[in-house]
Amino acid sequence: MENQYFTSDELNVKNRAFLWGDSVKVSFFVRNGSLIMDEECYFFLMASMRKMRMNIPLTYTLEFFQTLFHKDIIEGKGVKNGIVNFQVFRNNDGIILAKSSVSYFYEVTEMEDVLAVHRRPLELDMIKEINVNNNLLSNIRVHCPENIYGEIYAQENDLDDVILLNPNKRIARTTTGNLLFLEGNVIKIPRQTEGAYISPLMENFVTFLHKNNLADIQEHEIIAFESQKAEEILMISEEKGIFSVGKIRNKTFETARFSELVASWKSGFNQ
Repeated sequence: MENQYFTSDELNVKNRAFLWGDSVKVSFFVRNGSLIMDEECYFFLMASMRKMRMNIPLTYTLEFFQTLFHKDIIEGKGVKNGIVNFQVFRNNDGIILAKSSVSYFYEVTEMEDVLAVHRRPLELDMIKEINVNNNLLSNIRVHCPENIYGEIYAQENDLDDVILLNPNKRIARTTTGNLLFLEGNVIKIPRQTEGAYISPLMENFVTFLHKNNLADIQEHEIIAFESQKAEEILMISEEKGIFSVGKIRNKTFETARFSELVASWKSGFNQ
């Protein structure tokens, strides 16, 4: 592919997402022609913008996003099922950054069912030469060079994704989502203080399991070796969906029980 060159005017120098990675991203979910979990996703967006000290427009109400996605995506594009990856970035037009205006960009990935486990289990591995932080901003989807490095590492080693550790060498997450480890009737999830993402999708799933006594949900500090002790592993990604993990190094994992739990959760949205 031939290299292309752009002037600063063509790239819009007000866009700090391009210049500095000054943006936040959340996902919204369309299922059967309707938004689901839209309130949880909206409040996550507001919380993410506040953490990044962004100037939140008064027009950014829940009703604004409901109308926007229904008009432009569900009706306009005819999308029945998919993930809307929504990014808000700061413009470079204020006297101080906290007063600068913001703009948004979004794209839609269509799929059969956002609440279904993808058919092909993933192959993962640990990556140890880099780690992710476990501070206030580690839990929201902001610019993260570790994710880019991890994605390239996975591609070069014929993997689907990599497991990222925090500075204490404990499991934080993958480049795109959170991991859930099933042992018996217990599902262990890395704590957010370990560097795991805040995930409305995952929180809805584990809340359903807890309320219906389908599993014992426990937040843990999980060392890398413990991944090999799990019977099944699930990855929940806000931007890509839900996946079973089939293999980590030489260890293979079953997928049936998590698939059953996700199916029970999904059926609740049909009622």
